[in-house]
Amino acid sequence: MNLYAATIPQFNRILQNVERWLDKATAFAESKKFDPNTLLSARLAPDQFALVRQIQSVADQTKLTVARLTAKDPPKHPDTEQTFDELRKRLHSVIAYLDTFKPADFDGAAERLISLPFFPEGKGMTGHDYLVERQLPNLYFHASMVYAILRHNGVDIGKSDFIGQVTYKDK
Repeated sequence: MNLYAATIPQFNRILQNVERWLDKATAFAESKKFDPNTLLSARLAPDQFALVRQIQSVADQTKLTVARLTAKDPPKHPDTEQTFDELRKRLHSVIAYLDTFKPADFDGAAERLISLPFFPEGKGMTGHDYLVERQLPNLYFHASMVYAILRHNGVDIGKSDFIGQVTYKDK
């Protein structure tokens, strides 16, 4: 599996989709005459993260995944965003970071052993398993929560907004 192809283009796409959802949420709030930033505290269940933290998590999962796979340092974000505009800046910062990667940065990443403090002691995962078994499901979970919170609050987004633009080829 080419880990560059499985991460960078798809992660950029997810981050760009999230930004488009924020645009739709802003337009929805303006049409209903309320401050869109009030949506940032919305959540689906009392024990789940609010929208703001879900968006931060989407950004974090993308940058941390590629950083760990390539043994590079990710940018730091202090989780202080309180507005859609601040969240957009975070998304742009992570997209710019992802755009610095080249396929060669992922050489050996599939076999690289990744260990994190919350893994069982003395245990790690190969880069491939880390991506496929942990990080992709985690990323899609948080992206789904962003989508669901916005949808639940009346924002007109659908499956095609979640999937985003697809690449078609001539037959």
